Amino acid sequence: MLLHDISSTIAPDMPVYKNRDEKRPRFTVSRDHISGTIHEGRLDFDLHSGTHIDLPLHVLPQGETSDTWNSKHVLTRCRVLDFSSLGADRIRAGDLQQKEHEGRLPEGKPFFEADSTVLLKTTNSARQHFDFTFVFLEKSGAEFLAQKNIAGVGIDALGIEREQEGHPTHQVLLRKGIWILEGLLLSAVAEGNYILALMPLKIAGVEAL
Repeated sequence: MLLHDISSTIAPDMPVYKNRDEKRPRFTVSRDHISGTIHEGRLDFDLHSGTHIDLPLHVLPQGETSDTWNSKHVLTRCRVLDFSSLGADRIRAGDLQQKEHEGRLPEGKPFFEADSTVLLKTTNSARQHFDFTFVFLEKSGAEFLAQKNIAGVGIDALGIEREQEGHPTHQVLLRKGIWILEGLLLSAVAEGNYILALMPLKIAGVEAL
């Protein structure tokens, strides 16, 4: 069985959203072998660092938090869609419709399976640093996916949208109960069907995992 680790490594020099210093992880040593007999460290980092899940509270004032995270989402069917040759900076409804048309399945079997996860692979995967012009999922693309009864949507960028006033992509998906997975590493993952295993930290009452 071939396994792909599509998560980012947490490190002080990792890419962070808009290169903001306050988002960079900070490691500190609280006890060491010089002053004692054990080594202990601390980590201070933004919940939206690297690979993470956005939950409704992130953009909705009364949105649900990690307290309502459904454990059934830890393991889901997953479809990776490759938009690396898109030639645009955003994925629209028409682009997703084209993928659905190209991947037509026997009658009665939907291309986007219920309770599955859709991962969007783009040219972002080839970038080693934060790019302010990253490819994102445009509002119409989010509206298209929100009709498909899927569990989650992921992308290989530290944000699923950019420069859209009011965060409509987040709004559309999270209001529908579709969680968002950001910061994926998909360079080595070909378009196709997979099983996605998520192992978020078990943190109470937060807007991201």
